Amino acid sequence: MSLLVVGLSHRSAPVSVLERASLNADAQLKLLQDTVAAEPAAEAAVLATCNRIELYADVDKFHAGVAELSTLLAQHSGVGLEELTPHLYVHYEDRAVHHLFSVACGLDSMVVGEGQILGQIKDSLARAQDLHTAGRLLNDLFQQALRVGKRAHSETGIDRAGQSLVTFGLEQLSAGADVQRWARGKKALVIGAGSMSSLAAATLARSGVAEIVVANRTFERAERLAQILSEGDDTDVLARAVPMDSVPVELTRADVAVSCTGATGLVLTADAVAAAVEGRAGAPAVEPGVEPAAAGQSTGGSTVRAAAETPLPGAGTAAGGDENCPLDLSSVPSGFSVMGEAAVAGMDAATLEQHGAWAAGGTVVDRPRETGRPGPEADAELIGALAATATRVGRVPERRRPEPVAEVPRPEPVLFLLDLAMPRDVDAAVHRLAGARLVDIESLADASADAPMAADVDMVRRIVADEVAAFGAAQRAARITPTVVALRSMAAEVVAGEIARLEGRLPGLDDKHRAEITQTVKRVVDKLLHAPTVRVKQLAAEPGGAGYADALRTLFDLDQETVASVSRAGNSTTTEKNRGPA
Repeated sequence: MSLLVVGLSHRSAPVSVLERASLNADAQLKLLQDTVAAEPAAEAAVLATCNRIELYADVDKFHAGVAELSTLLAQHSGVGLEELTPHLYVHYEDRAVHHLFSVACGLDSMVVGEGQILGQIKDSLARAQDLHTAGRLLNDLFQQALRVGKRAHSETGIDRAGQSLVTFGLEQLSAGADVQRWARGKKALVIGAGSMSSLAAATLARSGVAEIVVANRTFERAERLAQILSEGDDTDVLARAVPMDSVPVELTRADVAVSCTGATGLVLTADAVAAAVEGRAGAPAVEPGVEPAAAGQSTGGSTVRAAAETPLPGAGTAAGGDENCPLDLSSVPSGFSVMGEAAVAGMDAATLEQHGAWAAGGTVVDRPRETGRPGPEADAELIGALAATATRVGRVPERRRPEPVAEVPRPEPVLFLLDLAMPRDVDAAVHRLAGARLVDIESLADASADAPMAADVDMVRRIVADEVAAFGAAQRAARITPTVVALRSMAAEVVAGEIARLEGRLPGLDDKHRAEITQTVKRVVDKLLHAPTVRVKQLAAEPGGAGYADALRTLFDLDQETVASVSRAGNSTTTEKNRGPA
């Protein structure tokens, strides 16, 4: 059996793909069950966080394992295999161990050095243990990953290389200002009562906010978190719980809102945020530089952003229409443009590129002309003048890029939103609203790409390298242990058989002499086996030492089923021993 990991993370996939591929708790359980039921896999564990989805398995065939795990990830995530495959990474054997140890130390996190991943690895192991999908290999691997992560945090200053995702998010919200000074006196709304929301609430409380309101679908959990915040010794914050249907009202009172729920749909729409901003600022929340009348219309007191970009091609296409378009144009929200604006609401860059390639692939698009733009006659005159110029000067004059237009300054935000959920809780269109500042997983990924790396990162990398080598040696040595045990069992059976034969030949042998003879024979066998078994364990621990177990079985003609039964018994004992908190 061999360790294999197939997954995707913020380093390999855009946030839009990660968001769609995210797995809820039930989907993770079903994925584990289906993985161990598959032919190549004997053990399985899922590590699913806000910025990674990884499936670990002990497989007997590499290529079959990669194909099976990739297919299972696609099936359970709901993202097609062809779309998912370009974003998947595969690690095998020592590289898989190195990857998990690096993840445990925070080296592969969006914010380098963050420690929340240790709790997520612990939860992943507990889930696999509860479902009995983790055997000796994955138990040993995840337990050791937790120890390596703790060692990295205790022996180095990796914590200084980055902060938790919550702290980093608050730093982005404050636009580089001191977080405690920025947060002091503000009112905060925390949506969700899970581990990440609880961490966000505690961080806000320590930062000096005046009030924290907790909203959760299970009101009792919101009450419990509010009680913990109110009774904390290190903070002095007013905390109360509200049901989820109170969120729109509380949003109009809040200065900061943090959301991290397990919802599959949006928790805060752009309309809801716009209404909250309008309620606080007394003016419609619109895009900078867009007149309120053009940007939206008031509906029931809330401002709805209208499209300001070029209309979707489709209605005015020539022959061929949109029958070959890769997108369902009828389902695309208004405001979409093939011009490639980075902030198009609800459309990711990959989708833009896909649709742009289709639109540029030969289909004629009859775009509505802008007001005041010359008609076909003027176009003909322009083409004639251009041809005359080319004839006179021998070349077509260079078409210069227009001078950059100064951006219209955005007003100071009155509502700050931190979205730590995957899939997202807050509509990405909020990025375009004046009066609101949104920081989400995607913007955190962009910001963390340029974050400075501390010198301690190199120390952690050395720790990871050493631990990977030690783990590999231990695993290789452990693989030969069942063979050694089977060899010693066979030797004990030979001794017992020869002693029984001796008693048949010497029936008058007294107990004292029989015991002495038995002990002497056992000592001879032990001395003969001691050096070979110790040496074979040492050799097996070295790279390439896997063949020594086969050699031992061949030389001593050991029964394969006996070795396998010893291995199964060891797996069962290890699983029960490792069950429980790390």
